[in-house]
Amino acid sequence: MQNDINDLHHSHSFGQDKKRPGELRTFIVIGITATMMVVEITAGILFGSMALLADGLHMASHAAALSINAFAYVYARKNANNPAFSFGTGKVNALGGFSGAILLAVFALLMAWESSSRLIEPVEIIFNQAILVAVIGLVVNGISVLILGVHTEDHDHAGHSQGHDQDHESDHQHDHNLKSAYLHVLTDALTSVLAIVALLAAKYFGFIWMDPLMGIVGAILVARWSIGLLRSTSAILLDKQVSQTLQDKIKYHIENDGDSQVADLHVWSIGPNIHAAIISVVTHHALTYEEYKARLPEDLGLEHVSIEVKIIDDPAD
Repeated sequence: MQNDINDLHHSHSFGQDKKRPGELRTFIVIGITATMMVVEITAGILFGSMALLADGLHMASHAAALSINAFAYVYARKNANNPAFSFGTGKVNALGGFSGAILLAVFALLMAWESSSRLIEPVEIIFNQAILVAVIGLVVNGISVLILGVHTEDHDHAGHSQGHDQDHESDHQHDHNLKSAYLHVLTDALTSVLAIVALLAAKYFGFIWMDPLMGIVGAILVARWSIGLLRSTSAILLDKQVSQTLQDKIKYHIENDGDSQVADLHVWSIGPNIHAAIISVVTHHALTYEEYKARLPEDLGLEHVSIEVKIIDDPAD
């Protein structure tokens, strides 16, 4: 076993003690969402509007979900140097995203249930007021989406095949906590768009069925996003092996002397863009830990590496 003595007492915070860009953005969106929630609930009670009250309560549920994401950021940062966490608090990010994904799935089920009920038993709609609420909601959530600023390719990626998901997510991990918050406000924005389309169709063409049908369509899309986020975050929480692509890169750099061979390899995520690895090497002529470690490029994201070396006898001897 080759040990790097200098690494025995190194920090395990791995940068988690610093504020992430998504933290401030999430708090801003919580403030916007909570303000809109209070306005809609108050107006709904004062003016007797069930549409306003229902949308306000919907905003409240997403404010609660966003609060979980905000808590994850603060908790990870405050406990980054806590020795009780063996590999730091990087996985709190994934845990926040996983919790948000579960809430998204619950919201999708509620949307599908309510929409199905209204498809069977239509309810009277006050079109002008409902359209106004939907437009206001769309503007507010559109602003929130812009504030969170998650790359659209990350969200689009949630629906790709499982194999491609694992390869991409393992090598280029994103802020899953921020992605969860983004999907929550995107869900609200999507609901508003579908509601506007359905309400206009019902008001001007008499297609009352469009309102609950759009709700079902929205529920399916939200469920799809939820599944993608659950898949990527659960892989991290369960210490799933990283993609074969990354494993092959590690083996290539360790074995490039033609003598050393990787006999066993374990690589898993311990935070966004952060990996830990245990590498077992068999060789005829052992190198030091530092020499093997120097072969691994920094862009692989290997922050915590343990290397075990076993010397095998040369048959010529």
